[in-house]
Amino acid sequence: MNRRHELYYWPHIPGRGEYVRLALEAGGAEYVDVARLPEAEGGGRTAVQRMMEKSARGRAPFAPPILKSGRLVICQTANILQYLGPRLALVPNAAADRLWAHQLQLLVADLVVEAHDTHHPIAKSLYYEDQKAESLRRAENFRTLRLPKFLGYFERVLRENPAGDGALVGGTLSYVDLSVWHTVAGLEYAFPRAMARLLGAHPKLAALSRHVPGHPRLAAYLASSRRLPFNQHGLFRHYPELDDE
Repeated sequence: MNRRHELYYWPHIPGRGEYVRLALEAGGAEYVDVARLPEAEGGGRTAVQRMMEKSARGRAPFAPPILKSGRLVICQTANILQYLGPRLALVPNAAADRLWAHQLQLLVADLVVEAHDTHHPIAKSLYYEDQKAESLRRAENFRTLRLPKFLGYFERVLRENPAGDGALVGGTLSYVDLSVWHTVAGLEYAFPRAMARLLGAHPKLAALSRHVPGHPRLAAYLASSRRLPFNQHGLFRHYPELDDE
């Protein structure tokens, strides 16, 4: 697709913007990661804040990521990916398949929230140290009950996909594959011991996690400075005490 997209997301973390970035990169889209430009060129955090203050015909953004595509201003990660998927050949053509992809992407969003809330179970406005006792309880429940449930479901989807070939939707790479792979990578950063234990019981999911980074366009992106590493300010954070003993 030749239309240039503008992505607005905080420049210091992968966060939810990375899910959109992965689709743009894998789909070969022409885009500008606006906040990563110097402030003198209209970038930086202030660029995101300015975009959030705008109202496109009465439809003000609530939070990034925000994608500007032509005259369209689109928010919410799953919503942006639903828009980009068919335009970047990252979802099958059939309407039922596109709805299925969107459904799975919404489930990814649920998993991301639960992973984030292991280190911020009370409030985002509080430091981790202010809610550490609650985080320990929340993380134990997440590792032992919730995380196996999510991973088991994605394993089942991979196993039952009639197209096979190790993809979640259809028989080729989709934006859902990208999102699940990135989420697994984030979970491995946050909970390395728990994920080492769990992935062994989910071989198809483990295979997807090995396969997706080898996609040619994605491999080039992952090897570049544009790919931000996970860190202690993002959705996935590593606190050893929250991991398996």
